[in-house]
Amino acid sequence: MPNINPITALLVLIFLYPIIKGLLLKFSSKDLKIDIEDLNKTLSFILALFLGIYYGRKIFIQHDDGIYKIIYELIPQTIINYIEDKPFIIYMLLIPILMLILYKITFLILQIFNNFTFYPLLDNVETFLKRKGNMFRSVAGAIFQLPRAISYLLLITLVLNFTSLFYTNDMFNQYLSSSKIYSYICYKVVIPVTKSKLARKLPSIINNSFRIVVEENSKDIANNKTIVYYNGVTLNEGIKSNDDIDIFAKNLVAKETNTIDKAKIIYNWIGKNISYDYDKAEKVLNSDFNIKSGAIYAFQSKKGICFDYACLFVAMSRANGMKVRLITGEGFNGVSWVNHAWNQVYIPEEDRWVNVDATFYNGGNYFDNKNFDADHRASKIAGEWK
Repeated sequence: MPNINPITALLVLIFLYPIIKGLLLKFSSKDLKIDIEDLNKTLSFILALFLGIYYGRKIFIQHDDGIYKIIYELIPQTIINYIEDKPFIIYMLLIPILMLILYKITFLILQIFNNFTFYPLLDNVETFLKRKGNMFRSVAGAIFQLPRAISYLLLITLVLNFTSLFYTNDMFNQYLSSSKIYSYICYKVVIPVTKSKLARKLPSIINNSFRIVVEENSKDIANNKTIVYYNGVTLNEGIKSNDDIDIFAKNLVAKETNTIDKAKIIYNWIGKNISYDYDKAEKVLNSDFNIKSGAIYAFQSKKGICFDYACLFVAMSRANGMKVRLITGEGFNGVSWVNHAWNQVYIPEEDRWVNVDATFYNGGNYFDNKNFDADHRASKIAGEWK
């Protein structure tokens, strides 16, 4: 008997439960009004679920335009600082409160609508149902429970999705990533709602297309260190620059004097001009390292995957005398945590390191983002240069 993914099994059971219950109990004309009110509650819950997450993120996470920026600015600074230090507060407290408010409003609107439209027709519906047999009422009962089954499925998927952000368990993460039902719902429903339009590109961007291979029997004789390969190349090979990169990088930030402004310009240029290399990502996923990687490859081809983005940022930063790191760890792709690479750059004027992820550029602001740790974890410094 093949192994059953517990996440998949849970989602299937959650979905089937109300349908089977409706099939067995049948659609009752006697309880029709109660059933309709229950349906209103279910529909209100589904709408509140997605509207709450969508507008909650707009207000508390993105808050970069229009009314969302105004609302966020009305919140006292002490509360903002607390929220930014503890991002789980947004998902576990603020968004649920917003969902509850939206649920009450939506349910009230549906009840008012039904009072003037559907409820006056109930007598005719009851007469119609009484003429039908048990089979018809059983099927009607199952169909009428579909919205509830969908709402249960979406709710549990969202709970699993949010839990995976904060619960760092490798086995749990593996079950999530290998569950086709969970992944499908996340890609088709959860991510489009919980992320911005641009951020919906992130799952395909970082889907485990980064491999670190340690050659235990291969030693760097000069330094007596084990050689580590990143997507088929060593770190020094990856961050290697050339005259074209150095000259271009210097000219790019020539008008700037502050380190943070220089770093931001480099981040923006890489994010706008380097396209994600899906063919290469597929090869890396299949452990095919017969590929080119690193800063020179990314700069010349104007494409790459996360390691290439990070290497190019290192090369362009070093060309301008900036202290920079290449970080390896895990990124959250909207479904589960996968291997990822990004950067940190030192800002001497402020005496601090700033997180930078040019690969995530199309997903929003990932330069010195206060919520950076919400979808980056397990960071390790692979290398640091001046």
